[in-house]
Amino acid sequence: MWGFGGSYYWGRREKKREGIVVVFAWMSSQEKHVKSYVDLYSSLGWDSLVCHSQFLNMFFPEKAEALAFDILNILTEELKIKSCPLVFASFSGGPKACMYKVLQIIEGKCKLQLNLDDCRLVRDCISGYIYDSSPVDFTSDLGRRFLVHPSVLKISHTPRVLSWMVNVISDGLDAVFLNRFESLRAEYWQTLYSSVSMGAPYLILCSESDELASYQVICNFTQRLQELGGDVKLVKMSGSPHVGHYRVYPIDYKAAVTELLGKAAAVYSQRTQRLGGERLVVEGTHDEVSEPIGDLRKAVASPNKSFLGVPIQPSDHFCMPSSVGYHEGRDVGSLQDEHKEGVIHLHSPPSINAHGVLGQILFDVCVPKNVEDWDVRSSTSLSSRQYTSTRRHAPFNPIKCIRRSRL
Repeated sequence: MWGFGGSYYWGRREKKREGIVVVFAWMSSQEKHVKSYVDLYSSLGWDSLVCHSQFLNMFFPEKAEALAFDILNILTEELKIKSCPLVFASFSGGPKACMYKVLQIIEGKCKLQLNLDDCRLVRDCISGYIYDSSPVDFTSDLGRRFLVHPSVLKISHTPRVLSWMVNVISDGLDAVFLNRFESLRAEYWQTLYSSVSMGAPYLILCSESDELASYQVICNFTQRLQELGGDVKLVKMSGSPHVGHYRVYPIDYKAAVTELLGKAAAVYSQRTQRLGGERLVVEGTHDEVSEPIGDLRKAVASPNKSFLGVPIQPSDHFCMPSSVGYHEGRDVGSLQDEHKEGVIHLHSPPSINAHGVLGQILFDVCVPKNVEDWDVRSSTSLSSRQYTSTRRHAPFNPIKCIRRSRL
């Protein structure tokens, strides 16, 4: 109870399970205290992974993070064998002592990180949340009352020695973490709100008679989740104590849990179908892209005449947007007709006779007649600066410009 970290174990396991309920039990709880909940989930076909957290995890988030990391490693190993829906069931201070760190690791916001594939696997399987007497807004005074409350300790009366010890430890922790406590509290609530993005339904069970989990705090939490678009069902029990709703109202409690687990299974089924369809679309797009690439490779290996590896015949047409219309040899006034066709017709390029007039002109321009005064040197010995300066001071020849412009 007073240490760091925590413990975890598998509850009853079914041969043909519907899913897994991860139970984040209240602090100071033991296996016998959560057995009735494990039996309830098992009767509905769900396995249970139970996590018992220690009190000091609230003040040392790195300890809660280490415990959350171990929980995620167990879940990923199990889900890799056979994926199934996950439901996080949190009791009392369980979210603060461990669960919110599980959510942060999945989102990649902690020092301890899983690989992306494992995070995506767990995230895709989270399909529901159950809050029993939770979440609790942990302040210094509430934490002190929480530790000595009879419903938490499962005793009729709190010993005076225990109360004195709790007061001393709590005051010491306040002195050390006074500046840090409020920032951790804000981070905690923000993480719980951000879980709405996973698209999973919520079941929140509370009581106005609960002295630790304030009914007003839970109502505000419910309203905020609904404002963010969450599917939330709030069940208010009358007169039941802290983490005692199932004991006082077993029929109503089981009906609410059964409904939530049914929703979770439906959410998981719809999600897997959607993700499977997206994978098929991606694979189909990859096939469509790979086909033309294969055609280009075949065209490059072909000995026929080609343009950039793609054979072109004189009758080939290249489709263009309708806003562009052009046809060689046609007047500009025929632009409207070309809009209807929306194509460009390519003709064979005109050939040049080396013994014709145009060939002779090109020969005279490109090949100088006198090369006796040339200073032939190695290209590596000439600097770029000398080359540009020679071209800059060369005499201007208007005839060459005219001939080149005609070309």
